[in-house]
Amino acid sequence: MATTTATPAQQPLLSQAAVVQKYRQLTQECQQLMSKVAELEQERNEHKLVEETLTPLDPDRRAYRLVGEVLVERTVKEVLPSVKENRENLEKTITTLRERLTERQRQTAEFKAEYKLQ
Repeated sequence: MATTTATPAQQPLLSQAAVVQKYRQLTQECQQLMSKVAELEQERNEHKLVEETLTPLDPDRRAYRLVGEVLVERTVKEVLPSVKENRENLEKTITTLRERLTERQRQTAEFKAEYKLQ
């Protein structure tokens, strides 16, 4: 069984309205990804600030942490590892989203060039 894959030149061209709609969809996805990255970067910076503030403190000192909508009393040695872990997870997520954003921007640029959009 032979399978054929169509090259971009062989694929049927989209109507002008479909091209514009597809381009708008791609740019909207890029904007959403950029917005999410910015939001997560701000959250990561807040975690970093808390981490820097807690690090020099006595490990047995009381610390309060907001869990959901509840303020919980803990010690610095209990709170600090979870703040570090959350920051690291945010950094991984930001990296993943940036990679996805780069790929989506590349796709958008290729689409724009293919259909000669301005």
